[in-house]
Amino acid sequence: MPQSKSIRPTALVVEDDDIQREMLALLLEQRNFEVLQCEDAETAALALKARHPSLIVTDINLAGTMDGVDLAHLARQQNADARIIVISGRPLPRPLPAGAKFFNKPVYPTALLAEAGQ
Repeated sequence: MPQSKSIRPTALVVEDDDIQREMLALLLEQRNFEVLQCEDAETAALALKARHPSLIVTDINLAGTMDGVDLAHLARQQNADARIIVISGRPLPRPLPAGAKFFNKPVYPTALLAEAGQ
């Protein structure tokens, strides 16, 4: 009898700092997420369309023309049910979309995982 393969939820981590991005990805992988990593919002926007992640974790300050707040709004437009977490060491420059959460850096793993829902 064939066994069904369990489907892992997909998370998108968008952070221009390699070390922080990798740490967030490892944390989420330990909670059984399949993690896509991007260093800018433009690449992340392509991943949103192609992979439809259920969780998006993004920094605000990113290279390119879009920042993390722009990406959060785009993600909300594409998936009303996605969990969106925006992180930064600075205050929010403008409001986030409905349901998105903001965390100040440093982000505590327990708080992030609680919001991630895994």
